[in-house]
Amino acid sequence: MLVIESWVINDDSAVPVSSEMVLEALRSRIDSGHLETWLTSSSGRSLAFLTNTERAMVMLLEDEGDPGEHAVDPGAQGSSNGFVRSNGQDDEYAEEDTVSIHEAFRLVKRIVGTGTWPAGAPWVADR
Repeated sequence: MLVIESWVINDDSAVPVSSEMVLEALRSRIDSGHLETWLTSSSGRSLAFLTNTERAMVMLLEDEGDPGEHAVDPGAQGSSNGFVRSNGQDDEYAEEDTVSIHEAFRLVKRIVGTGTWPAGAPWVADR
């Protein structure tokens, strides 16, 4: 039996966000200056989305102590900064450890809708 998780945005309401609504929620948060968003699933997993508005770090963690896994852009060169976390810390990441904002939106929508990375989407385990 397949059980679909429900996801909530950690610092919004406790109302689950659907795969159809998650992108609107992320765009709204970005527009209001919130570049870091954490979602928690009903099974205890966490999904992190951190952006500089052009590229994004997307991480999926199984539980609180899990180093997780993250989306990658193999072969991408250089690095980007401007990934401002909710505590004010401004991070810089290698381009290969982030994806375009459009790809990040696709990944988050798929994970919220199905619980898994899309087929063919490159990611690496940090475990």
